[in-house]
Amino acid sequence: MFTSSEVALLNETGAHYKILKPWWDVIMEHLVMVMLMSSVFMGALMMLKDKVVCLPMDYGNITSGSSKSESVPVQNPTFSSGSATQTALQAMPIESTKATTVPPPSQLGRQTKLDLQQYIYISHVCYQKAFPWYCKYFPYLALMQSVILMLSNNFWFKYPKTSSKIEHLITILGKCFESPWTTNALAVRAWQDPKINKSKIKLSTEEKPESKVKHDSSTASNCDMQFDSSTSKMTSATILDKKDWEQAKTLFERVRIFRAHTEDGNVIYTCYVGQTVFKVLKFFIIIGYTSTIVGAITFEHICMPSIQTLTGWSTFFCIHNMAFMAKIFVLIYITLVSMYGMIGIYALFWSFTQPLKDYSFEKVREETKFTDIPDVKNDFAFLLHMVDQYDPLFSKRFAIFMSEDSEIRLWKVNLDHEWTYEKLKQYVSRNTSGQLELQLFMLPGLPKAVFDMSDLEVLSLEFMPDVKFPDMVSQMVSMKELHLLYSPAKVDQNALSLFKKQLLVLHVKFTKVREIPLWIYTLKTLRELHLSGSLNSENKMIPLESFKELRNLKILVIKSNIFKIPSSINDVALQLTKMIIENDGTKLVFTNSLKNMVNLSELQLENCKLEQIPKVIFSMTSLQKLDLKSNAIWSVKDISNFIYLKRLTCLRLWHNNIPSVPNTISNIKILEQLFLSNNKLTDLPSGIFMLKKLIILDVSNNLIKILPEEIGQLEALQNLTISDNILAALPVQLFNCVRLKSLNLSNNNLIVLPAEVGWLTQLMHLDLKGNCLDSLPWQIACCSLLKKSGFIVEDYLYETLPSEVQKQFSDTSFVTTIRNAITESK
Repeated sequence: MFTSSEVALLNETGAHYKILKPWWDVIMEHLVMVMLMSSVFMGALMMLKDKVVCLPMDYGNITSGSSKSESVPVQNPTFSSGSATQTALQAMPIESTKATTVPPPSQLGRQTKLDLQQYIYISHVCYQKAFPWYCKYFPYLALMQSVILMLSNNFWFKYPKTSSKIEHLITILGKCFESPWTTNALAVRAWQDPKINKSKIKLSTEEKPESKVKHDSSTASNCDMQFDSSTSKMTSATILDKKDWEQAKTLFERVRIFRAHTEDGNVIYTCYVGQTVFKVLKFFIIIGYTSTIVGAITFEHICMPSIQTLTGWSTFFCIHNMAFMAKIFVLIYITLVSMYGMIGIYALFWSFTQPLKDYSFEKVREETKFTDIPDVKNDFAFLLHMVDQYDPLFSKRFAIFMSEDSEIRLWKVNLDHEWTYEKLKQYVSRNTSGQLELQLFMLPGLPKAVFDMSDLEVLSLEFMPDVKFPDMVSQMVSMKELHLLYSPAKVDQNALSLFKKQLLVLHVKFTKVREIPLWIYTLKTLRELHLSGSLNSENKMIPLESFKELRNLKILVIKSNIFKIPSSINDVALQLTKMIIENDGTKLVFTNSLKNMVNLSELQLENCKLEQIPKVIFSMTSLQKLDLKSNAIWSVKDISNFIYLKRLTCLRLWHNNIPSVPNTISNIKILEQLFLSNNKLTDLPSGIFMLKKLIILDVSNNLIKILPEEIGQLEALQNLTISDNILAALPVQLFNCVRLKSLNLSNNNLIVLPAEVGWLTQLMHLDLKGNCLDSLPWQIACCSLLKKSGFIVEDYLYETLPSEVQKQFSDTSFVTTIRNAITESK
């Protein structure tokens, strides 16, 4: 027996899956239930009622109480039982002509002399021997077939690989259907539909008397105010509480995961089609054998059991008292199975003729105005087709959570409520340039409170896919710099006018060129433009828009994978003063168009796979700084051509493959900074020491063994880095460079640090770590500006210094005493 709670649970489970049951599955399920109930009823009826009744039809050898016996010859008698019985009698074999005779008419009413128990015995024997199997067992067979059909109806709901996905979908559909965000999103879209708004305005106008309808400017402004107030009310109404907002955010994530989980296979579709094919095959099998037995079910049967010695009779006439009911039941069963089969064939036809592996939300996109709802495929598409057979409204409401635009709007409606002016103030800080900067990361849009920050100078937006600057940006009168990092932005016309007047620096990071806002090419006052992203697709250069309107552009930075300079740069070639190109390892080819950059003072070409210094650079006569970092330069034999660059003060050839530098480097008379680190230098040319104005020299990470004595000629040298080489000793002349403020000798093979290091009275930074030193000279204390924070050395070496010397980092009077002592000794 089932308890009421269990029955309720079964009903609840059936209702749980009904959303995925099309009309044909529902009808087939009801037909199976009718077949099941009728087979149970027929089986119970056959068990409760008598199955058969039999009477003897002939006289055998009757042994009476007397010793005499009569033998009557057998003839073909005529009974009123029908032609079937007569035919059976005519075909009956004659066992013995001596033992059987047909009684005369006067003897037909003689007693059979059989008692009740013998009749019962005969009935049971004849029921098993004479009756065909379908008369006895067909109701039970029909019951078993009905159970099989019932199980096959819902097999795809129970199969583990399909049931889990189905349960997830039903759960998500229910939550999406009932989510407050679904209603709000559709309501906002309906309100924003211009057709609906026009109809509302028209209706509101028709309700007013004609005498009061005036088409003047004041009426129009009143209408606009009413419309704006209604919109604001609509926006405020869409702000969800925290619980509903969290639930909607979770639903978006669950839908994304479920889509990825179901679009990679066709397990559900295959399972459903397989069970439909099985049901159709089962229908043909049932119809095939039941149609042949309908006519074979009869009321009368002839039974000839081999029990004549027990009863004295060889042939019995039996009637099947349930034959009529069995025949009716078989006809009803065939009718139900035929209806079941026809519907199954239709379901199979629908499964193979409809594009069930693709599902389009085209109508939903038109109705909801969410144009970014993606079409789906495979099992996800099949499940949505099944849901549409139940009610298409489920798919429409479910599609809201497949739209990225809808998710962004979900964040937006709660954005202003969460990001207040006070909260934004906490994220404002001063950058390295001392400007007030606000950095926003992965927000669905700009909070309105941002536009109230009139003192904000730098605004940085990162990973914000839907940014729009409204007219309220005009309140940000101090903003001069804007960063759009993977955040394509739209700008209203009035906001663009403000940007054209006051925006000076713009940083744009993108993944595709179309993400670069077109309005940036109209900023007439822009001075710095930083572009970072791919400009190369399938070895084809993607052109940039024209820079003609960027009349005040001075600095251009491109971080990309270009293989030639964009042609649009020629529009601003004459006005550029600084250009930086950072490639990702793509070889950059130079053309003569760069000759027009006559006012360029700083050029950086990083990671461009240059093998030599491009000749076009030597025509940039105004160049002051040249940086060729991280290229493949192996030869600088043309370095003498730098004589034409009479303003060049900084040369960076670091992170290349340069084995040697020619002495002609001395032609760069005014060079102040030279960076040759991370190359393959084994020595330093004497030409370097002819650069009398050299202030910074960096030759770290090379293979230098000896530092020439001529280094003492660099009297203006303030910063020297020779770290990560193989120096074994230092020339005393090095310490003639008394203007040195920073000396880096780390990671060499130095054994002794000369005492002349005390001559470097202006030294503020000294790095000796990673050498083979055993001790340090006490004269190092004469470096009065050297503090412990700028003195980098192993602890054990530091401890070798006298305690008085160690105090010099904290006691400045000690330095004065040491100086006086050295002076007296001299």
